[in-house]
Amino acid sequence: MEESKKEKLVVLIGPTAVGKTKLSIELAKKLNAEIISGDSMQIYKGMDIGTAKITRDEMEGIPHHLIDIKEPNESFSVVEFQEVVRKLITEIHKRGKLPMIVGGTGLYIQSVIYDYQFTNEASDSDYRKLLEQQVAERGIETLFQELKEIDPNSAERIHPNNVRRVIRALEIFKTTGKTMTEYMEGQKHELLYDLVLIGLTMDRELLYDRINKRVDLMVETGLLDEVSAFYSRGLRNCQSIQAIGYKELYSYLDGKLSLDEAINDLKQNTRRYAKRQLTWFRNKMDVKWFDMSMENEFDEKFNEIYKYIAGKLEI
Repeated sequence: MEESKKEKLVVLIGPTAVGKTKLSIELAKKLNAEIISGDSMQIYKGMDIGTAKITRDEMEGIPHHLIDIKEPNESFSVVEFQEVVRKLITEIHKRGKLPMIVGGTGLYIQSVIYDYQFTNEASDSDYRKLLEQQVAERGIETLFQELKEIDPNSAERIHPNNVRRVIRALEIFKTTGKTMTEYMEGQKHELLYDLVLIGLTMDRELLYDRINKRVDLMVETGLLDEVSAFYSRGLRNCQSIQAIGYKELYSYLDGKLSLDEAINDLKQNTRRYAKRQLTWFRNKMDVKWFDMSMENEFDEKFNEIYKYIAGKLEI
């Protein structure tokens, strides 16, 4: 595809609590953009405080997509994300707007912008049936443990109860000798869009301090009530409840931790997640980074980022 024929796309990434939401709204206003959430947990209805979901007021009239599209007991995969987002990008262009993906789930974003094929070419139906029979007889735990040993990256992304995806990851390993992660990374990294990929970063200690304060604010504004509502509905073995902020408070509600211990775990797990996000983005994607450490220089930083995008996309 010729460069000039590719659809224009802006992607704004960065770790949790770095300030993506505020910047994305200001950019969308100036760029006449619509925002697509690139967060794998903000898709769930009712998971508002724990995922730091943008509020209607914060949107300031900017259209947002892929927020509140799933019930908490439903699963959502990178394949589904890729399919939905690529359609959205085309639809937004047809409206004469610029699509902008904003979020922190690296693999999801990567699956959209590069020519990743989630095909069935690496398949072995006999082996798949064997694994399905094993699950029926003995449960998923043994298979998930096997996946953790051969492909810890996939095991971290896939919920232990998502039988189809656990089996698929093991099937890929059996047929190709590569883990699902290696299989994807071995594919062509051809960019499908006329892309501007920008990332926000921040001094590590300042970011961690912002994360800790954000968690305190979440607790003050009702996170425990939000999680308790899911808990009382009996939601447990589903993808959504594995989200940071929910699993820690479930441990408190189960009586395994005190509330203070659960909140400390939540802060620590969020800091670790932010560190993993930064590592992923730096290792896997060609990002133009902007440092947001000087919070009193937002306007200056915004102008710098806007000029960079406008220059790259020639708008």
